Amino acid sequence: QVQPVESGGGLVQPGASLRLSCVVSGRDFGLTVVRWYRQAPGGSRELVGGIGPSYVTNYVGSARGRFTISRDNAKNTVYLQMSSLRPEDTAVYYCYTLKGSAQYWGQGTQVTVSS
Repeated sequence: QVQPVESGGGLVQPGASLRLSCVVSGRDFGLTVVRWYRQAPGGSRELVGGIGPSYVTNYVGSARGRFTISRDNAKNTVYLQMSSLRPEDTAVYYCYTLKGSAQYWGQGTQVTVSS
């Protein structure tokens, strides 16, 4: 039940916004670090950003300034709000979390940005 579950992906036009959700079941979600990754077609998996218990958020590369990560501990959910989407944002987006020494990945949710 620790495995993250992503949702909210879909097909959108360039310039659109989209919010992804990641639900992480289990205890002590408020103490959990959660990160978003993405993997473009034929590409490697790259870090988008992350958020920790202190609500510190960081972003990487082209996502900076366009993407925002937040969390709702009451719902065991982390969000990735994406704005000004570009075709190059097309990827499978994965949620990732840590529990002790274990690493947990979601199944991914597809985001396609195309006109």
